[in-house]
Amino acid sequence: MARRYSDDFRRDAVRIATTGGLTRPQIAADIGVGVSTLNKWVQEHQNNDRMSGPH
Repeated sequence: MARRYSDDFRRDAVRIATTGGLTRPQIAADIGVGVSTLNKWVQEHQNNDRMSGPH
């Protein structure tokens, strides 16, 4: 069964992945999620940023 993560947890993970000096595999291992999950969250965040910008 898939584990549910809070929006705050996801937001923090994306912030660390996009601004930190560590690799995504290192970050994923540190926070206890898979690399593909972290990559998906980053991609979703980037897509949301594009949709919320000026049109």
